[in-house]
Amino acid sequence: MSEPVNVFQQTRKHLKTGNFSFLSTQVTAWQKLTKLVQPILPQPEQWQVVCYQNGVLTVTGENQALISQLAYLQKQYIYQLVQIAEFKDLNKIQVRLRLPAQAPRAPEKISRSLSPETQDLIRDAADFVSDPKLSQAMMRLASNKK
Repeated sequence: MSEPVNVFQQTRKHLKTGNFSFLSTQVTAWQKLTKLVQPILPQPEQWQVVCYQNGVLTVTGENQALISQLAYLQKQYIYQLVQIAEFKDLNKIQVRLRLPAQAPRAPEKISRSLSPETQDLIRDAADFVSDPKLSQAMMRLASNKK
């Protein structure tokens, strides 16, 4: 049996480009393997291959029920996947839960208006302050103008 090619093991061929070449190769391999397993594994789920080394395929999914199904019926899915040349050495599937990607939320606008009672208290306090700049600042604060 020939030795499987391990695209996930770093080779130090391109020292000047750093890890970019290695990472690009990894991502391309993951995407290719993901496209191969997607139609075979339980649907509807967006499975993602995160690793395939030494006959162990690690995939992630967001649906706990489908993850459990895949783990339980692992032997049947392995049987189907070994028919594909890239998975000829497959002997185990590890399944991990992936948190759903969340779109970045816009920051909530916090209302910073003062209640009328608070405005009155600040105005009254501004009348008793002897420093004119502080008094003006307190009056501006009480007026709630932005």
